[in-house]
Amino acid sequence: MNIGVLGAGQLGRMLALAGYPLANRFTFLDTTGHPSAGIGDVMVDTDQKHLERFLEKVDLVTYEFEHLPVPLVQAIEERKPVYPGSEAIRVCQHRAEEKALFDRLAIPTPAYRLVDSAEALETAVRELGTPVVAKSVTEGYDGKGQAVIKDPADAAEAWRSINHPRLIVEAFVDFVREVSIIAVRGRDGEVAFYPMAENVHVDGILRYSVAPMPDLDDAVQQTADGYIRALLDELDYVGVLTLELFQTRDGGLLANEMAPRVHNSGHWTQDGAVTSQFENHLRAIQGLPLGSTAARAPTCMVNVIGREGEAAKLLEIDDAHLHRYDKGERPGRKLAHVNLVAPTYDALLEKVRACAALLPDAPAPRFSFE
Repeated sequence: MNIGVLGAGQLGRMLALAGYPLANRFTFLDTTGHPSAGIGDVMVDTDQKHLERFLEKVDLVTYEFEHLPVPLVQAIEERKPVYPGSEAIRVCQHRAEEKALFDRLAIPTPAYRLVDSAEALETAVRELGTPVVAKSVTEGYDGKGQAVIKDPADAAEAWRSINHPRLIVEAFVDFVREVSIIAVRGRDGEVAFYPMAENVHVDGILRYSVAPMPDLDDAVQQTADGYIRALLDELDYVGVLTLELFQTRDGGLLANEMAPRVHNSGHWTQDGAVTSQFENHLRAIQGLPLGSTAARAPTCMVNVIGREGEAAKLLEIDDAHLHRYDKGERPGRKLAHVNLVAPTYDALLEKVRACAALLPDAPAPRFSFE
C-alpha cells in the first residue's frame, strides 16, 4: 500500500521506517519547502500545484504534523481516505476549540480565560491570579507564541510580544510532573493504551521521557485512559493520539493539550515497547490488528537538541539506541533522540546521566520519582 503523508519531517521519516517491513511505500507532500524526511518519495509543493499528482500515487493519507490548512485536508478527504480525519486537525489547531472539547467531555483543565485585547488580558491575569501562561489560540509550539505573566502590569508587554489577535490565558498549575498518555484507535474502534510517560521540558522543548512511570498508581493510568478514550470516540479517530497532562499533588490530572499524531513523548516505544507508536499508527490506518502496547523494560528517551554528540560515544552505553534525523545543527532544533533501556530504574537513571553528559548543552535530568 502506498501511504501519503502530509509533511516531510522526522516523524514522517520514522513512520516510513516502521512501515517498510509491512511492505508499505511512502509519498510525502511537503508544503514548507524544507523537507527533512530523507526517505521515500518527497514531493515539494510550495506552489500548491502538485496535489493532484500526489493523490494519484497514494491509497490513503495521514499526516505527521497538525499545522496544515484545514480546507486542504478536507479537499483530500473528498478524494482519498484520511486518517485521522480533518476534524481532529481543526480542533487541535485552535486552543479555544480544544478547551471547549475538553469541557464538553468532562476532561478537567487548568482554569482559563479567552481574551482579545491587552486590557482583557490584564483583567484575566487579575482574575486568575499570578503567575499565568498566555498563549496564542492558534499556531505556536515548543514554547513559541506564549508568555509567562507574573504581574498584571506585564500584560501589555506580553500582548505585544505574542502579537496575536486572540489569546488563551491559563492559571498556573502547582503540578508534580508533566505526563502524557498515548493511545491508538483502529478503524473498527479497537483502542490500545501505552503506559504513561513522565516528560521533562526545558525552555518549552521536551528533553526527556521515561516510561512506564515507576510510581504511577493504576487508578491514575485508568483515569488517563478514560480521558483519551473519550476524545478518540468523540472524534471517531483512527490512528495515534497524544494527550499531554499535568499531574497535581493530590494525584489528579489536568489536560494541557492534545496532538493528533505520533508524538515526541512516544519515541521511547521504538525500543521499549512491544509495538512502537509508529507501527501501531500504520496498523490502525490500514485496518490491521493493533499490536501490543506493553513496555518491554524501563525506558528513557533523550532528545538531542541544537548540537549532536559523538555517535560512537553514545552507542558505547549498553542498550542505547540512537535515532538520527539527518538534519543540520541549529539552536533549538531536534536533531535526534537516544532511547535507553535498562532492567531497573536505578540502572536506567545511571544511563540517562551518562548520556546527558555526552550531549552538548544537555541539562542534567531530574525526575519526580528520584
